[in-house]
Amino acid sequence: MLDALKNLFSKRPPAQPREIDPEVATAALLVEVALVDGVYANLESDQIAEILLDSLGLDAERVDEVMEQGEDLAENAIGSHQFTKHVKKLPLLKRVKVVEGLYLVSLADGAACKFEEAFIRHVASLLHVDDVRRNQARRRAETRHL
Repeated sequence: MLDALKNLFSKRPPAQPREIDPEVATAALLVEVALVDGVYANLESDQIAEILLDSLGLDAERVDEVMEQGEDLAENAIGSHQFTKHVKKLPLLKRVKVVEGLYLVSLADGAACKFEEAFIRHVASLLHVDDVRRNQARRRAETRHL
């Protein structure tokens, strides 16, 4: 019994962080904002695909692959930091486009809720997108949504 306890509490090497493609991490963040209100609608899924096509410049085949991986990651996510640390590798202008995409997804089902807004503010800060650029991204998303 003592050996079992020793094994249980023995030092194990730290788990190596999993490397995630920044495009897949972006898709996971976009899915996460869609899940904030508890509903992942087809409108939101379609909006995410469009964002990946337009903002990241992926081709249609790659979008399907990235969406599938992003959805799987988002379903098992324990927090947004696990994705933002990979998205931060993208240049600033692409990160701003990601924030704009987050706003577009939050608006896709008709209206953004305060929880989605809080999530986007949090993610933008983790991506080192300042409030001025974040607000500009929000206004562009609102204009595109109309």
